[in-house]
Amino acid sequence: MDNITLAQTRFKLGDFEFNYKSIEDAVNKASCNIIVFPQADVETLGGKDLILDEKVRNSQNDFYEKIAENFCEKHIFLGDIYIHNGKINLADDGFYTVDGKTIYVSDSFEEDVRCDLYILAHNRYFAMNTYREFVDSIETKNNFVYVNAVAMADENVYAGASFAKNSNDLIVYQAPLCSEEVVEINFSNHTEFVEEPEESKIISVITYGLKEYCENTGFKKVILGLSGGIDSALTAALAVKALGAENVFGVLMPSMYSSEGSVTDALALAENLGIKTFKEPITAFFNAFMEGRESRHDLAEENLQARIRAMILMFYSNRENMLLLSTGNKSEAAMGFGTLYGDLAGGLNLICDLTKMWVYKISNYINKDGIVIPQNTIDKAPSAELHPGQKDSDRLPEYEILDDIIEMYLENAPIEEIYAKHGKAVTDEVIRKIYRYQFKRKQGCLGIRLTERSFTNGISLPVVQRFY
Repeated sequence: MDNITLAQTRFKLGDFEFNYKSIEDAVNKASCNIIVFPQADVETLGGKDLILDEKVRNSQNDFYEKIAENFCEKHIFLGDIYIHNGKINLADDGFYTVDGKTIYVSDSFEEDVRCDLYILAHNRYFAMNTYREFVDSIETKNNFVYVNAVAMADENVYAGASFAKNSNDLIVYQAPLCSEEVVEINFSNHTEFVEEPEESKIISVITYGLKEYCENTGFKKVILGLSGGIDSALTAALAVKALGAENVFGVLMPSMYSSEGSVTDALALAENLGIKTFKEPITAFFNAFMEGRESRHDLAEENLQARIRAMILMFYSNRENMLLLSTGNKSEAAMGFGTLYGDLAGGLNLICDLTKMWVYKISNYINKDGIVIPQNTIDKAPSAELHPGQKDSDRLPEYEILDDIIEMYLENAPIEEIYAKHGKAVTDEVIRKIYRYQFKRKQGCLGIRLTERSFTNGISLPVVQRFY
């Protein structure tokens, strides 16, 4: 097979003008007659029922026709659509003949197909710890290219990482994560497979996801509460990496139960990141509401504090048109460790699919070349600080144990295996809470998916059930 051009292209759902420009730019850069693009139709870009809109369907058809009209000489594969000489072709069996060569296009890999070029066109969402396995699962006797879009589909991020193999099943090209790439593929060139650290990939996907969310929804700036804890610290650091310090704002909202460190650690983080902060103590709000009411130091009073903070954050969000970032992690979400209309409020959550131990891993990775997240924030015991001396471990197992149980259960490990490792009592209690707090997750904000078994997508639990 002659050399081809692979175009790992950035697409935006429903923005046909942008998508056409992306294709035009790639065609102008292409050095080969055959150009392979990712899928670009509304459905495969995560459009859901948007495809039922007649105006959208008509615009999509116009988009294909414009490509056919303006790039007659090139052989363009846009997903499984073949465009050449002013014609738009869609073969029922996936086989096309181009300059005497047989090209097969599919959205799944089939081992027994024989062709001169196999194109696997499938917009595959990012899921941590799956890429190498996916590459290795392709055992090909054909020249082969996998092409993935760079795009965001609500919680899913199509993160690129396209690759090519030759008929000897050797890697000849590997594209980067979350960035466009137009490159000539020479199937006689062999290169070694390179996989960057998982922490680096996660940071790339999250920061791309936030940029794409803001670009598509019109937000220029984001705001979040800075508690001095590791979750908000990591969220702030990721937001700055994505949008720049000038577009990230933190609000400190200490209460009568906040430690001095919660303020000093938050301020140290803000200084390291170069972001602007506001300080809005909540004690006066809390006392004003509780005046004339019996104080019981119970869950209602704890949740009241969280909801006062959400009210303040939403005020700034509305007043300054800033996107509010929620900062809860996957471990907390599993255990219902968050307040509806309080700290669960927000428009987007960057770390909702990271367990607490992964939050620590990413935070330490960010600090590998110098302190960004204060070391005290990483070292201190996690606490919501909603009553004196509170620690997360008062109500939850240690995160090393909790996270392992959550991951094993969500990944469908045999229950006896989990019992053997962690004991029946703690395992059963964790599983019970996963189900009993589904009602909170159902009302949570959109978040970026990072695993196959994410609460944002990939796990579907009932709210109304009596088994657990």
